[in-house]
Amino acid sequence: MITSLLIANRGEIACRIIRTCRRLGVRAVAVHSTVDRDALHVREADAAFCIGAASPGASYLSIPALIAAARAAGVEAVHPGYGFLSENADFAEACAAAGLIFIGPSPQAIRLMGSKAAAKALMADANVPVVPGWQGAAQDDASLEAAAHALGFPLMIKALAGGGGRGMREVADASGFLAALNACRREAASAFGDDKVLLERLITRPRHIEVQVFGDSHGEVVHLFERDCSLQRRHQKLVEEAPAPGLSGSEREAMALAACAAARAVNYVGAGTVEFIRESDGRFYFMEMNTRLQVEHPVTEMITGLDLVEWQIRIASGEALPRRQADIACTGHAFEFRLCAEDPARGFLPSSGRFSLFDAPAPDAGLRLDSGFAAGDQLPPDYDSMFAKLIVHGATRDEALARARTALSACHISGPATNISFLYALADVPEFRQGGYDTGLFARLGDSLTGAALPDQAPALAAMVVLLAEAAESGAQGSPWALRDGWRLGPPVARTLSFAGQGRTVTMAATPCGDGVWQLAGAGGSWRATGHRRDAHHAAIEINGTQFHVAFTREAATLRLFFDGHDLRFESLARLRWQDDEASAHGSLLAPMPGRIMAQPVEIGAEVEAGTVLVIMEAMKMEHHLRSPHAGTLTALAGAVGDQVEQGRELARVAPRAR
Repeated sequence: MITSLLIANRGEIACRIIRTCRRLGVRAVAVHSTVDRDALHVREADAAFCIGAASPGASYLSIPALIAAARAAGVEAVHPGYGFLSENADFAEACAAAGLIFIGPSPQAIRLMGSKAAAKALMADANVPVVPGWQGAAQDDASLEAAAHALGFPLMIKALAGGGGRGMREVADASGFLAALNACRREAASAFGDDKVLLERLITRPRHIEVQVFGDSHGEVVHLFERDCSLQRRHQKLVEEAPAPGLSGSEREAMALAACAAARAVNYVGAGTVEFIRESDGRFYFMEMNTRLQVEHPVTEMITGLDLVEWQIRIASGEALPRRQADIACTGHAFEFRLCAEDPARGFLPSSGRFSLFDAPAPDAGLRLDSGFAAGDQLPPDYDSMFAKLIVHGATRDEALARARTALSACHISGPATNISFLYALADVPEFRQGGYDTGLFARLGDSLTGAALPDQAPALAAMVVLLAEAAESGAQGSPWALRDGWRLGPPVARTLSFAGQGRTVTMAATPCGDGVWQLAGAGGSWRATGHRRDAHHAAIEINGTQFHVAFTREAATLRLFFDGHDLRFESLARLRWQDDEASAHGSLLAPMPGRIMAQPVEIGAEVEAGTVLVIMEAMKMEHHLRSPHAGTLTALAGAVGDQVEQGRELARVAPRAR
């Protein structure tokens, strides 16, 4: 068997390969760009080589740099992982020319399956069903438009090269064809250096189902069952599961046989995935073949109990397939959720930065987190936004999904924005829970999973996190004069805390009641709260008798709060303040940040309750509702609608209600 290899990749897949190598006694050598110098895969490898600058073209996509690193490391083989050069025939040929084993299929197989037109023709010859379409040589506008009319609308325009959802456009009718064609060409040229396209009949409400196959150099091919990859946003997969829900036994068998026929048609060696598109009536068609290991391979590992990276290494070493088809069994159900550094509330814009907190549930036989990062690591903006994958297994689909929701709620990851709370909400969508979804689910959901209302308890929990942190900080100083628990001669005084976040501003009045108990008043009512910090990032807090376990980070003016699957960000904590004596006496409401007055919904002289909205401000491109800290009479309003006000300016005064 191969005794040493170089991993021509980074992140979680590099770490995944390293861990299998360690178990097999194979020496694993990592490569890294300058920005990945301290990355987790570099720390875990037996050796590591810097191959260039942060730009992928100067490092992970540089064939000369990778070959030079492999030679310097003295390895026998190169594992490309997935992405980057994993489906690049030129790279496979360069490895062979350098006397290195490429852990993947032959360059010929990569080229055949890398061309959508050639692959479709080959599959049709092998009696694998293909989507009706057109893939002629002519690429001028007139020829393509004529072919589109002959095929009929709606249809799909696809780039001949590449994959991953790039270079694809749906066209509903003839009027939008040329604009979509030109957009598809531009994207394909940019992504793959080739603007050629093909046309396919558009399958409405399709499911995306793929079959894992393996072939060896002795001519044998097996399948390891199917996966459903229909949960996609902008053609990018977010959740995968195995086996695919809702298929009959005959459908599964037919897909598996077609996938094995596809692999045999190109004399396939190694791990590959044959992807199908399935119509609602059960008919399915070949879509493409990925000539590499897939991101979602762990769900197949979970239902089969096999290590697919180990299979790749053994097959590349010339060994026969580790098991025959009859010896491969499917047990239970598995899900994979892709954890990405992107902000669902801002249109899924990519995010980057240093991970200040990286909490995840402990792995066991039915749960694992594949990641290339840990707390303190920097997530650079130069590469893919996926930083980890959460994989769960259960005896049934319902059991696996319930476990996934529990695990997602226990993932507290701070620094970059993440999609974890979005995935947690998705796991409770009835169409997904019932397994009857298709690739259009996210389009039908719209913004329903990203515009969730602020949970009722969130402001009180945020306030308690701040109060507990200040108590810990002041207590550490060892002096009673450093305590910030609100003690004073006379009646206790309320403290006003303002949080800007989740699309609005929340104002809380916090009154100390002694023995670590606080009375909190604000939007939605009042709460009696207490709690304790378990460590610098975790607290147990009781709100009106209900216990919450929260995780949090505080960085400059930002509080990140995690509880019950929520990931909430509050700004402006640097502006939290005790009311000064004059403000306390008159119940002043101060501007928590610079902004513009949008509305003053209450007139002077009105009786108000704690939490009544007195002023609406616009700041940080959000609307902030500033609320009365206590019950009483509104005695003054400062400024007028449209005025720009500075931070700390008094905006309203409320005379406390006589007791």
